[in-house]
Amino acid sequence: MKLSILTLAAAVAFNAFATVGAARADADDAKWVAQCVKDNKDEGQTVDVVTSYCTCMNNKMSSNETRSITQWEKANKPEMEACSAQAGWKGR
Repeated sequence: MKLSILTLAAAVAFNAFATVGAARADADDAKWVAQCVKDNKDEGQTVDVVTSYCTCMNNKMSSNETRSITQWEKANKPEMEACSAQAGWKGR
């Protein structure tokens, strides 16, 4: 019985730490996507298209990347083209 309680306590603690880490990653991703949307606001696309594009680009980037999505896309044309097509970007 004690082993079961310890196992359960360890699992709960692990999940709590994992959830905090995921929340930080989600918040960081949201910050980068929001900046990308702002950077692309004058590109003549709908907010939905730009948000979809920026989210796609963010998902293709390494979690260790330090450049903004806007900076990263310039060095990663195949990813930019794939995300543009996926988002329905017109004119690229």
